Amino acid sequence: MASLTTSGVPVRATGLWKRFGALDVVRDVSLEIAQGEVVGFVGPNGAGKSTTIRMMLDIFAPDQGTVEVFGAPIDDAARRRIGYLPEERGLYPGLRIPPILKYMAELKGVPTQEATGLADAALERLGLTEHRPKKVGELSRGLRQLLQFVATIQHKPDFLVLDEPFSGLDPVNVRLMKNTVAELRDDGVAVLFSTHQMTDVEELCDRVVMINHGEIVLNGGVREIRRQYATDRLLVECASDLPYALSLLGVAAVETHGDGWRISLNEEGSAEGVLQALLDAGVQIERFECEAPTLEEIFLRIVGSSNGTPDAGARAGG
Repeated sequence: MASLTTSGVPVRATGLWKRFGALDVVRDVSLEIAQGEVVGFVGPNGAGKSTTIRMMLDIFAPDQGTVEVFGAPIDDAARRRIGYLPEERGLYPGLRIPPILKYMAELKGVPTQEATGLADAALERLGLTEHRPKKVGELSRGLRQLLQFVATIQHKPDFLVLDEPFSGLDPVNVRLMKNTVAELRDDGVAVLFSTHQMTDVEELCDRVVMINHGEIVLNGGVREIRRQYATDRLLVECASDLPYALSLLGVAAVETHGDGWRISLNEEGSAEGVLQALLDAGVQIERFECEAPTLEEIFLRIVGSSNGTPDAGARAGG
């Protein structure tokens, strides 16, 4: 892999703004992606995700702000080290797989004599070798998606941008692609992963950046954010029934949850107080923890239901 930057932060966007007409679609967005880090980039439809990605890839020029990739503004040499899987796929259905992959590798600066070998290695990595002689149009939608991913990673990029990469894939191929992304991260690739699926972010990402109305509203480690938005609910597994816990000070509700119980606290309650009361009562506790909300719950809490319909600026590029 080529040298990145001495700071270990190969991708840095600072103060990005983008206006379409009279509407600021992206407003003062700054984010960094470290070497060997997967950053989940999330937000409702029309929030400005795609516009931000396009500015980071030098497809759109920002009205204000700067983007540095590998320590400098993007140039042709930097573009050859970037892999981009857009949400809108675009492989030619009438062409066979080898010449397409060879052509796309050459666009990234891969020497002609090396392009075929790289393509074959990537096809094998994604389990597509048996489909090598086919035309793109002969593949299923899911296999075309995998092939697009092959075209995105075959030149071994240092910065990888994935926009809804699992759309149309069955669970087996989703797992295959997730494993490949994890391997690329372990190899030091910086990955920006845009999606609406919060469960995928929780599984794959080291950090999550949430954008809403063109502004970043959340930025931090996945575990850190879940702890930050911890609820007033406790999860308890024990050998005893716990309906009597309703009588404990600070307990608002008790309900079954999986193999245990969920205890909801009121304003007077605390986790420490409930735990001590249960121990004093001789309850043999197998599990006791504060219930952390899922990223989807946090997303809905922050964004709410008012962003369901993209506005004109969003349709222009949000």
